[in-house]
Amino acid sequence: MTVTPTPNSPSPEHTSVVVVGAGPAGLALGTVLRDAGIDCVVLECETRAFIERRPRAGVIEEWAVDALDRRGLAGNLLKRAERHTACAFRFDGGQHRFPYTELTGRHHFVYPQPLLVTDLVREYADVRGGDIRFGVRDVTVRDVGTDRPTVTYTCAGTGEQRLLRAEFVAGCDGARGVTRRALTDAGARVARHDYGIGWLALLAQAPPSADCVLFGMHPDGFAGQMPRSPEVTRYYLQCPPGDDPANWPDERVWTQLHRRLAADGAAPLTEGRLIEKRVLDMHDYVVEPMSVGRLFLAGDAAHLVAPIAAKGMNLALHDAFLLGDALVAHRSGDDSALSAYSRDCLRRVWDYQEFSQWLSEVYHGISHGDPFRAGTTLARLRRLFTSPAAAAAFAEQYLGTADRY
Repeated sequence: MTVTPTPNSPSPEHTSVVVVGAGPAGLALGTVLRDAGIDCVVLECETRAFIERRPRAGVIEEWAVDALDRRGLAGNLLKRAERHTACAFRFDGGQHRFPYTELTGRHHFVYPQPLLVTDLVREYADVRGGDIRFGVRDVTVRDVGTDRPTVTYTCAGTGEQRLLRAEFVAGCDGARGVTRRALTDAGARVARHDYGIGWLALLAQAPPSADCVLFGMHPDGFAGQMPRSPEVTRYYLQCPPGDDPANWPDERVWTQLHRRLAADGAAPLTEGRLIEKRVLDMHDYVVEPMSVGRLFLAGDAAHLVAPIAAKGMNLALHDAFLLGDALVAHRSGDDSALSAYSRDCLRRVWDYQEFSQWLSEVYHGISHGDPFRAGTTLARLRRLFTSPAAAAAFAEQYLGTADRY
C-alpha cells in the first residue's frame, strides 16, 4: 500500500533495517547486514568523535573475539589486545591467584570499548560503505506491530525531520533510548534488581599495579583493579548508592584503594592522575520479551548487567550476531531464528544475571556489617581455592560459554 504524506510531513525513505544506536551491538549488527547485502541505516545521537572516546567496558570473552574474527572485525583487536589468563582475590590480608587459563585453556581479552567502537565504525562506514547518521535528534519509533515500522528523526545538519520506513527496527540505543520505551509501550515487561550499593568508577593515568584483574574484599568495602592499557587503569570503590563523586577527593580515593587492595607481599599501587570519577548505582534489568512485532532490542536497550561481572559488552555482541544472522536468514524465507531470537538471547542473559548476583555476594558480603554473612562469604572464597569442582564452575561462568559462538 502506498502512503501519501500529509502536506507538512517529510517524504519517506525506504530501507530494510533501521538500527538505532551505534554502540558495539548496533555497529556489529550493521556490519553483518551490510556484508549480506541487506540495506540498513544506523542512527546515532552522538558524534563520531564522542562514541570513539567514550569510556566503557574493556573485557571481551574469547568466544566473542572468535565471532568478531570470523566476520573480519578483529584485526586490530588481535594485534593490540592484552590476553589475561588469571585474576586475583585479595581478602583476609592475603592474595590468592586464580589461574583460569590453566583450568580451562581459555582466556580473556582486554580491549577498551572505545577502541572496539572505533574499529567497528571504520569497518561499517569507511571500509564497507554503510549508511550511518550521527548527531540525530528526536528519534521516534512507530508502527512496530505492522509490517512497515517507521522511524522519524531530526537531521543534525539541517534541522529537518526525516522519515524512514523499514521492514525491521533494531533498538541498540542503550538503557535510556527510545526503542526500549517503544517496546515496553507495546507490552514488554521490565524485571529489575537493585543491589543497594554504589561503585565509584575511576580511571587513572597510571599503569596497572598487577598483571591481572584484582578483586579486594575488605570490611570497608569492595575495591577492584581492571587494567585497560599499559598506561591506564580502571579502579572501582564500593560506596553508598547515590554518593557524590565530590565526596571523594584524590587523596581519599588512593588511601582507600591502598587499604582495600592491600595484601601480604603485594606491591603497592602505582598512583596517577584520576581522569574520571563517577558513581554507579548497582542494578540490573531485563526487558522480556526482547522483541515485539518488527522491533528487536539488543545490548543495553534490552538488558543491563551491573559491571560486577564485566558481561555487558559480551551480551551486546551476542545479541547482535544472533539478530544479524536471523535477519539474513529471513531474507531467504527462514523466520525460525527471528522467532527464537528473544528466547535464545534471554537464556544467556539470565545466566549472566545469576552469576552477577552470586559474584556480588562474594564482593560485598564482607563489608555488609553482618558477621554471619561475612563468614559465609569467606567460606565461598576459600572454597574457590580448595575445591576443584568449585574452581571449575567459577571459571566456566567467569569466562562465558560459547554456545553457537
